[in-house]
Amino acid sequence: MYFVTVYNARHSGINMMDNSFVVKAAQTFVDGGSPYADKRFLYFPSSVLVAVPMTAVPPYWLGWLVPALTSGMAVLGWFCAVRIFRVSLLSRLSVYGLLFLCFFAAFRNLAQLGNWTAYSALALPAALLLASRGRWVWAGVVVGLAVATKPMLVPFALIFLIARRPKAFAAAAAVPLALCALAAAVMPQPGLFFTKTLPFLLHGQDRFARPYDASIGTMLARLHFPGAVAMGVAALLALALLVGAWRRWNRGGDEALRLVEVGAMLMVAANIASKPAFDHYLLVTLPVLLASVVRVGSVARSPWLWFAIVPRMAGFTLPWLDVVEHWAYSVALVNVTVAALLLQRAFWPGTVPADEEPAEPAATAAPASAPGAAAGELSFTERLGR
Repeated sequence: MYFVTVYNARHSGINMMDNSFVVKAAQTFVDGGSPYADKRFLYFPSSVLVAVPMTAVPPYWLGWLVPALTSGMAVLGWFCAVRIFRVSLLSRLSVYGLLFLCFFAAFRNLAQLGNWTAYSALALPAALLLASRGRWVWAGVVVGLAVATKPMLVPFALIFLIARRPKAFAAAAAVPLALCALAAAVMPQPGLFFTKTLPFLLHGQDRFARPYDASIGTMLARLHFPGAVAMGVAALLALALLVGAWRRWNRGGDEALRLVEVGAMLMVAANIASKPAFDHYLLVTLPVLLASVVRVGSVARSPWLWFAIVPRMAGFTLPWLDVVEHWAYSVALVNVTVAALLLQRAFWPGTVPADEEPAEPAATAAPASAPGAAAGELSFTERLGR
């Protein structure tokens, strides 16, 4: 199915549009111009250095390479997410998750656009995996490299402050700063990033991006709410998630689940409040949350999450939401649902935190003469991890 996704992306007609903006900027840099002359190049100067090698690849091969790499990074991110919970890569959960990705519309869009969100889709679960093993500084380095490529994980770096890991936070900040300084030193007019690109980003880009923007402020404005009300609601929800992330961390419990939920809250807060927030941004937060289904009390065990995800699956169409310009409503629904479930976990966990409740009953050891007997007594989520 992965190869089918790559093949379809190659022949979709979208032609890796998002990646082409970055490659065009890198080619301008190679030719001696400023990459920020193109308003569609929206990343840090360090991203140009990452894209320079692609300028030497013939367009035909780039058309195959880009969807293979972007979708491949998302797949590797899923495998990292599974390992956070010490589940085997050969488990049912690992295989089912891979199939889920191949039918997930955001995954297909990521491959077709060649969007560099793929770096964050790999970096966030990889950083959480390292942190869950106690390698916090290396987790900061991974986040820093991802930010240097695309500044999407800047909000996620707050997890190092919440967890009181200043060295990891310093690594996450130092890596992109150093790489950006290096790139700016050899780049003509790097100041255009501050005078041209940054204002463009802060205004939510332009009308080209607005129909696909799933941020709450944009969604409420499209539903004819006053602009101040829309932005106020988005800001309050984002603030609640930030406070919830701090509260969830201090509540403790299962370390892997705590890391995943705090990291997800920080990223969902950014998707809700900042503009724009596209559908492929879901690939940064959803995989780690779905991998947590093996833990008691996980939000992935809530049917509400799956109800929200269904409209984003390939083959599921609704007469109104199936229009491309209306996809953002179903994306916003996923973000709001995840936010509500995570806030419930942070503020109203019940008398006993769900991740600290007694584990589901394990199967009774089977007699040696019946090696398969115990497997039938396992719960569904326990079988997923096998």
